[in-house]
Amino acid sequence: MKEFWKKSWFIRLVSLLIAVLLVIYVNSTQEGFLSQGQTDKTKQTANKTQTIKVPLQVSVDTDKFYVVGYPEKVSVTLEGSTALVTSTINTQNFRAYIDLTKKSIGQHNVKVHVNGINKQISYSVNPRSVEVNIQRRKSTTMPIQIEYNKSAVGEGYQLGHSSVYPQQVEVTGARSEVDQIDQIIAKVVLPNGIDHTYERQVSLIAEDRKGRQLNVVIDPATAKVTIPITTSKKAVKIKLKPEHEKVDKVYSLTVKNKYVTLFGNEKDLAKIKNLEVPVDLGSVTSTTTKTITLDLPDGIVKSNPTQIAVEVKVDNANDSKDKNN
Repeated sequence: MKEFWKKSWFIRLVSLLIAVLLVIYVNSTQEGFLSQGQTDKTKQTANKTQTIKVPLQVSVDTDKFYVVGYPEKVSVTLEGSTALVTSTINTQNFRAYIDLTKKSIGQHNVKVHVNGINKQISYSVNPRSVEVNIQRRKSTTMPIQIEYNKSAVGEGYQLGHSSVYPQQVEVTGARSEVDQIDQIIAKVVLPNGIDHTYERQVSLIAEDRKGRQLNVVIDPATAKVTIPITTSKKAVKIKLKPEHEKVDKVYSLTVKNKYVTLFGNEKDLAKIKNLEVPVDLGSVTSTTTKTITLDLPDGIVKSNPTQIAVEVKVDNANDSKDKNN
């Protein structure tokens, strides 16, 4: 029996078996079990499923008909090799569409078609069909109306004549919708207390007589709105009003600019004949120049200048009497 284990052919057989087992074990526990070429081939044949949103196109005679009711996009689910699915998603060289070329005016339930997808990729689309409403197409030209909150204008400011460019637009849609249009509106929301001209590009909407928005295409879709917000102005004479004089002093007040320009509401300006400017003399003991910030009447929002320089000359009352004598 001992001689049997020592035979050379038996030892070789056992060694070969051990070597094979070791190779299988090592290869099965490493990423390099497959060659590079085999790995790439596996990646190419691996399956991938992905859903994307794509625009839904409509085949119809757009010169005669207008279609409403269908969704802007549909979901397409692709399934196939990772490489093909990824390439298809990146290029998106396929389209989803509905064919209405042989359909009549009215409501229809139509199937969503997809073409341009590689035959090696399977796909599904959601929804599979859509409800559409085919109507006669109508186009017309209408003027733009401006709508805004006039109460937002700041106190003392007034509105000028608003304008819009362009003044009219082309409106296209189903005849039943276009016929209901009462006006094309540029709606503006002015910020509260606004004190300057408002100029903005504004989106346009079509409304019926009840103020409901209609489903039509407006070209152009926006318009430039200008709302002038200004103030009136008036030049008035400055009237100095000394206060808190001392009985033993004699004061002489002069101002270089005898007039000031006031800005504000036209009605409020009409009431103002001159601008009284109080000059506090309580602390003045010798000749000096006082800078006074103008206090504005109600309805007046600003002035030019905002401050004035008043020269105050001071004499003692007794000295003044002696000079007179």
